[in-house]
Formats: sequence, structure tokens, C-alpha cells
Amino acid sequence: QVQLVESGGGLVQTGDSLRLSCAASGRTSSNYNMAWFRQAPGKEREFVARITRFTGTTYYADSVKGRFTMSRDNAKSTVYLQMNSLKPEDTAVYYCAATTYSGANRNEADYAYWGQGTQVTVSS
Repeated sequence: QVQLVESGGGLVQTGDSLRLSCAASGRTSSNYNMAWFRQAPGKEREFVARITRFTGTTYYADSVKGRFTMSRDNAKSTVYLQMNSLKPEDTAVYYCAATTYSGANRNEADYAYWGQGTQVTVSS
């Protein structure tokens, strides 16, 4: 019972940075494990990053490790995805997801709540 709204997407060039935000309402985001997924045109939705609700431990897909950083601000019920050194292959719709399942990791089926997505386009 949480609503998620992503923002911060846009059109950037290779090597640029973007910071995505996911604002949660209905319940504080601290009650959930949170994750980012993305879906490129013609591709399946793929895992990007997740953060745990208690310790803030993060986990990243190999494709973004070292470039992306996920964080959360419990006071604002918001999670972020700082994306640096963007590449054209990062072009996708980015989705925020949440779950009360404490064991959730990178499986899409573990997440019951999803935002509408925000478009990130990286030109070469």
C-alpha cells in the first residue's frame, strides 16, 4: 500500500550524470526494501540496484556497478539513483519498485509496488 513516483530522467550525452528520485506516499519508504529496474526498447525489464530498509545495504547489477549509487532519505520517504558516466546502453525507462518482503533482492517478482517510470536517454 505505497505509491511510487519517479522523476529526474532526461536526455543527456555519454559521460554525463543524472539523479533519479522516487518519492513514496501512503507509507514511509523505510518500511520497504526498494529497488530500481530499467527496461530498454524491445528488451526485458532488468534489475539495476536495490537498498535494504534497515541497514541501507546496496546491491548493484554488474552493468552499473561503480557508476551508479543508490541511496535513501527516510525523512523524505524518497530513494535516489545517482547515475554517473552514463553510456548509450543505459538508455531505458527506469522504474522504482518496493516490497515488504525482507528477502527481496534482484528478482522482479519479489516487488509488489511499482512506479510509472521515468525515461533516461543517453546519446553518443
